[in-house]
Amino acid sequence: MGRDGAGSRRARWDGWLVALALIGIIGMLLAPPRGLLDKADYVAYAVCHRIPERTFIFAGRPLPLCARCSGTYLGALAGLIVLILRGRGRAADLPDRRYLAVFAGFFLLWAVDGLNSYLTLFPGFPHLYEPHHILRLATGTLEGLAIAAILLPILNLSLWARPVNTPSVASWRDLAWMVVGGAVVVGLVSSEWAPLLYPLALTSGATVVALVGSVNVMFGLVLLRREGRAQHWRETIVPMAIGVVLALAELAAIAAARAALTARLELPF
Repeated sequence: MGRDGAGSRRARWDGWLVALALIGIIGMLLAPPRGLLDKADYVAYAVCHRIPERTFIFAGRPLPLCARCSGTYLGALAGLIVLILRGRGRAADLPDRRYLAVFAGFFLLWAVDGLNSYLTLFPGFPHLYEPHHILRLATGTLEGLAIAAILLPILNLSLWARPVNTPSVASWRDLAWMVVGGAVVVGLVSSEWAPLLYPLALTSGATVVALVGSVNVMFGLVLLRREGRAQHWRETIVPMAIGVVLALAELAAIAAARAALTARLELPF
């Protein structure tokens, strides 16, 4: 009887937490800026330099994220979708060393291309090669795939009482399908096809919130010593909802601070 009472109280508390989280999410969605694309831009402003010259343009409007960041976030989303479709949705082990070596190579390509691109911001500064939108997008996408392969098992370990002890990437076929998913991202973003503006812009913004929210969930569960307790998907709703609310608040604060510093010091941040 006592256990039933404790379970009932916890269910009520979880219901209140979800309700409060939903109110917070709705409130932030209704707050300025009003337009959906403007909201996506505001979220992206917290994590990306958003230099127009380094961003793909759709129907005369740049995507919320630059080419590299578009690849990173959409690539991570594509990687997660592929892994879920491959039956790795609850995988709790990191990939084998040989696959980790490949992902390390993806990170290295992203870092080299990013550094080379950064050096071109300084006139006359030596650099390896001329940067290109497609290279930025492709290396960002590879980084996003690597993030997906590493983030998924860590998140599963934080959430599940009985995670599946299998690697997120268990075969070369898994890796090949992830690369195919990444190629789809590169093709869609580089097409600059006007009808894709809203789908890509809103998906980009939502993915930023989701990834930051996932990190909040992992740290929050560890700090509260509630990691590894979920038995069913419905038990993940509370931590995920709270993680998303915190992500929205964090991104809004970062964007506001960046705008204030830019206006006060007349320097880009």
